[in-house]
Amino acid sequence: MGLFVANMSMLFMLKKIDNCDILLVCFYVDDLIFTGKNPNGIFFSQESYAKKVLEKFKMFDCNPMNTPMEGSLKLSRFDSGEKEDPTLFKSLVGSLRYLTSTRLDIMYAVGVVCRFMEAPTSTHMKAAKRILRYLKGTLDFGLFYSSSNEFKLMGFCDSDFVGDVDDRKSTTGFVFFMSGCAFTWNSKKQAIVTLSTCDAEFVAATSYTKRRVQKFILIINLHKFLLRIWCFMNKANTDTRYHFNRECIVKKEVGLVHVKTQD
Repeated sequence: MGLFVANMSMLFMLKKIDNCDILLVCFYVDDLIFTGKNPNGIFFSQESYAKKVLEKFKMFDCNPMNTPMEGSLKLSRFDSGEKEDPTLFKSLVGSLRYLTSTRLDIMYAVGVVCRFMEAPTSTHMKAAKRILRYLKGTLDFGLFYSSSNEFKLMGFCDSDFVGDVDDRKSTTGFVFFMSGCAFTWNSKKQAIVTLSTCDAEFVAATSYTKRRVQKFILIINLHKFLLRIWCFMNKANTDTRYHFNRECIVKKEVGLVHVKTQD
């Protein structure tokens, strides 16, 4: 077939076509993702898989929603409602987690419903199915990496405050953009309980910096630029171990940029 293993990973195979186009085959567990390129760029989408998920859970004809989760919704393991089948709930949430490979817009909502895998109630199932209803109206969403000679790497991070009503921990969220398109992101509950919104923001920025700087250090050195991290944070009085940001700033590996709440 003309495919050969890419040097960067055994999970990727490449095929160069006569007209200089490239076919990229990505291996993920027992699945394959095929993608190619054109003069405008590369588009990644899981539309076909999303349709299969809607059909599997009998939601293909559902009414679409504009958002994956209600903005004011606070779920708890003590929420009232009938008990749901944990196996069915895990299957649904697992399918949604797979979709976060290209759908960063559902990452937070999926992370929230993941907290109730062992003893889900009808309230939790309703929240999970709302994500399906959101997917119904956004099936054509994906990631488009445009062809451009301009290379720009930047990131954004944020945090809520005591968003989990059960253990009072906050949630960190971050996303990196490369030349205008997101290419890595995450939403995860913090390991400690913070005492203020400022502390929660500082922990988020530290986690973001620590986990990503080393992965991008080669790119940073090659292109000789400062990795800018946009976050909302005025001051912090957290534990010393969360001052990793300062060291990276001194080394000029990253730069923190303040973003106002209204922005």
